[in-house]
Amino acid sequence: MTHPAPIDSEAFPLTHWSAVFAAGKEGTARAEAALAEFCSAYWYPLYAFARRKGHQPADAQDLTQGFFAYLIQAQLVAKANPEKGRFRSFLLGCFINFTAADKERARTLKRGGGHLVVPLKSQQAEARLAQEPSPDASPERLYDRHWALAVIEVALAHLEAEFKKSGRTALFQQLQPFLQGDASGPSYAEVAQQLGTTEGTIKVTVHRLRQRYRDLLRTVVSQTVNSPIEVDAELAHLMAALRG
Repeated sequence: MTHPAPIDSEAFPLTHWSAVFAAGKEGTARAEAALAEFCSAYWYPLYAFARRKGHQPADAQDLTQGFFAYLIQAQLVAKANPEKGRFRSFLLGCFINFTAADKERARTLKRGGGHLVVPLKSQQAEARLAQEPSPDASPERLYDRHWALAVIEVALAHLEAEFKKSGRTALFQQLQPFLQGDASGPSYAEVAQQLGTTEGTIKVTVHRLRQRYRDLLRTVVSQTVNSPIEVDAELAHLMAALRG
């Protein structure tokens, strides 16, 4: 079994079960910051779910923002049991129950009834939905697909933060297309010329970059499951969701 690689908590705050769980129980500044970061990273899958369920953009925004405020106000996370499942499933189940309740409560919470309101970029969200490659996917499949994309975005953010901390932001920007498999991106030789190094050096650097990215991806996934032995299964599920 491969253990997830550690993440530099100074470069990027931790956002795993323990921190989110602590936010519900303790309300410490660090725990709440972790929960706020988690909500900011994972609001879009819930928004997409609400939209695919038939809610109009304004209602989906109210429900999503209201849900995260409710998550804090009702100390909902403190009632969660990590041993009963993955955070992905827990969050969706809670959201379904929330949306089945009074919509007015969601609007009240969005307007400030709860002390955490996640800023939603609704125009960007709608643009993403318009480009969705699986327009007939069920709300649940759409949620899983965008959860997978959110996990990838978080892992990339961790990786970029590590490069930024070491003063190598420009290098990361040059090499990031190799992580994404961008066929239209520059070649190893072109990047080597731009950076004043050899093609062999770039190949080695990209190899290490990909390995670190895979390690961080496993770490991010491990933050949403109960134990390391569940990481591989969750990764397989998320990759299948992307292919679907």
